[in-house]
Amino acid sequence: MAPQITLDVALVDEIAARFDLRAPNRDALKTLVERLGASEDQFVELVADLATGVGKTFLMSALIEYLAQQGVRHVLVVTPGSTIQAKTVANFDAASAKYVEGADIPPFVITPENFQTANVGMALRDGRRLKVFVFNVQQLLRPTAKVSRKTRQADETLGQALYEYLENTDDLYVIADEHHVYHEKAKAFSAALRDLHPRALIGLTATPDPADTPKIAYEYTLGEAIADGYVKTPVIVYRPDGTHDERSQLTDACQLLRRKEEAYAAHRALNPDAPKVRPVLFVVGQTIEHAHEVAQMLAQPGLIGDGAAVLEVTSQSSDEALDALSHVEDPDSPIRAIVSVNMLREGWDVKNIAVIVALRRLASQALTEQILGRGLRLPFGRRTGIPMVDQVDLVAHDSYRQLLAQKDILTARTMPGGTAPNTDATGAAPVPHIPDATPGEEADNTTSEAGSGSGAPETPTATDNTDQGTTGTSTDTWDMGNFMIQEVQPRTEQPAPAFAHRTDGAPTITFPRWEAVFEPAVFRLASIPLGDARAVGARFIHEIPTWLSRDALEAAREANHVTITTTPQQQEEAQQPLVGLNTIRAELIAMILHQPEVTASLAEKNGAKAIVNAFLTGAGVTSENTTAEWGIQRQQFAADGLARLIRERIANRPSVVNYRFRNVTLPLEPVPMDANAPNAYDTVNFVKHQEYCGWQHNIMPTASFDAATTEWALAKLLDRDPNITWWLRIYTDGDAFIPLANGRYFPDFIALDKDGTHWVIEGKSDKNANDPNVQAKKEAAETWARDVNYDGQCGTWRYMFATETSIKNSGNSWYGLLLATNPDQ
Repeated sequence: MAPQITLDVALVDEIAARFDLRAPNRDALKTLVERLGASEDQFVELVADLATGVGKTFLMSALIEYLAQQGVRHVLVVTPGSTIQAKTVANFDAASAKYVEGADIPPFVITPENFQTANVGMALRDGRRLKVFVFNVQQLLRPTAKVSRKTRQADETLGQALYEYLENTDDLYVIADEHHVYHEKAKAFSAALRDLHPRALIGLTATPDPADTPKIAYEYTLGEAIADGYVKTPVIVYRPDGTHDERSQLTDACQLLRRKEEAYAAHRALNPDAPKVRPVLFVVGQTIEHAHEVAQMLAQPGLIGDGAAVLEVTSQSSDEALDALSHVEDPDSPIRAIVSVNMLREGWDVKNIAVIVALRRLASQALTEQILGRGLRLPFGRRTGIPMVDQVDLVAHDSYRQLLAQKDILTARTMPGGTAPNTDATGAAPVPHIPDATPGEEADNTTSEAGSGSGAPETPTATDNTDQGTTGTSTDTWDMGNFMIQEVQPRTEQPAPAFAHRTDGAPTITFPRWEAVFEPAVFRLASIPLGDARAVGARFIHEIPTWLSRDALEAAREANHVTITTTPQQQEEAQQPLVGLNTIRAELIAMILHQPEVTASLAEKNGAKAIVNAFLTGAGVTSENTTAEWGIQRQQFAADGLARLIRERIANRPSVVNYRFRNVTLPLEPVPMDANAPNAYDTVNFVKHQEYCGWQHNIMPTASFDAATTEWALAKLLDRDPNITWWLRIYTDGDAFIPLANGRYFPDFIALDKDGTHWVIEGKSDKNANDPNVQAKKEAAETWARDVNYDGQCGTWRYMFATETSIKNSGNSWYGLLLATNPDQ
């Protein structure tokens, strides 16, 4: 008959003392025993949620001893993989360095390697002997058509299958290490254990599955373990400059590893009896291929520097690699870095992992704790007071913000009645509070159409909605605050305006208008004094360090809870890639010549060399140290500093006036016109500014003029002479003008002769013809015409300056006018 488990507090205390249990393990043992005793011979499944590094191995051994003391003789320890299985077997081997001392009833350990031997058969038939079976869960699964299981096959030595033997025991207790791996949702794993019909299944884990929350009997968080000093303090390491490439992370990790080695050695120097422990770097890769690439990188100089000191552990690893892994804690182990993917994520217990690099995304709380947990164990069994020994550094350049923001997961509880950080009582994330809109005000703070204030204004405001040029009524709307009043008024009839378009068959003219453009002058490197370059270089005479920021996630107990605080630690100077001065010189010269404003001439190339040499001289480069190297930070800052000098001088260079042609289409149409304009040829007395119609070759139907003896006379000459095909009057409010230094010049006409030449014509009275301002306009127009012709994009253009006398002497003939005015060619 199976023994009944009862709570014996004295026995708990005795076993706790023999196994040197820490307080949380002693409490967990007492709670588990108490819950087992309360099960009343019914199957019960319990989970002890203990933070990684607290000592679940000691709790397991102590629990087996307690069960044995109360008469239990069959305990099955289930592990998730071969690595953890080998470690568990070593815990019961008195010849192993991992042996857990304290048992008064030593167990007979049965494993996949020995269960078919004769002495095992004898032990199984000895009802007085404590038998502990250590198997992977895969070895207990039900066989399939393709996969057989030795534990399910009948054995001559045992007389039956081992699995059948375990089924038939009435005092079988199952301890599931890393219980979250085979919770109820993992159907095959779960069935393999439950089909044995054990008295109880006790799960040990640091990261329980949420589905197993009701089964948790005892919980001790990582935050509590940190606060109580049972594990190392996690430190998040990152570069404030944003660098997060893999090589930089590995380089920084190797530098921290060297600092850890110094700290470990310092502790041993002060404590000669302390065991020899060498810190190791642990790197988590993304894939097997990635892990291989990382291992090769670590073997390079400047990192670990020795391929024999880097161990890859993946599902493809050899037996030799797994053997090296099992001895990584040995003082004479050559391993300085371990690179893995998933194999060592959980249950692998060593005490000398000092630095961790996660090169895969830490996407969940469980993954974060499982990876971090590899380095939480204290190398000397207790805290030393030396931070670099008592801390595990997690190098996470690209995800440190996320990790720091989630620091409270270290205290998160999964037992009923507890809620995770940043959740409400239901476990859901809180919804941000959005304040209600103020009464009487729109939620988006917009104002109503009736105005931004309340009540009626002191005086009404009218809105004129009158449509001009039509008959009917108009409506005036008066804003009275709370209502609108409309007053209907009769409309008065107004004449519709007349608009003029081009004369039938008349062309448009493309006028090339000169536009002044203020542009920077051509830049020359000679404008930069070499003394200025030396002065800028002097700012970079010293190296610029790159720092590793280290933030410790420290825990402290306050009343009934644990608080996690981020505490900055002493920064470490990070290693930088070094760049030779010849490379720096070449890159600085190239940077200057790549500026868009710098031409690729020989003079500018020589200028760039001279400026860079002066800059480097200011930065302390002499003929004796031309082979020196700079850190990449210094190089980058120096390049930025020299670039700023160049850009400032480029930006501050003087401006010059250049001219560009902009094509303007003439005439602008339609334009208002006088519908009652008189015929120019019926007019006896000229009227200034009067519009006249009746033209034969005017591009527009009407035209007005300022003077009779110049503009009026020229218009009639151009309109009658057969050598002029079209002409157009130019007004001072139009777009056809020639820019001057202090304004705009609007000539009187543009005429198109039968040869296709465009003429810009100015008529001027004799008394004003020699005025300096008039002559300046004439000179600007002649220059403009030459510039247009040289440009060659808008045909031939010429300028004519016609005085009263030249118009009178022309004989009312275009050719005569050409002879009288003698325009510039």
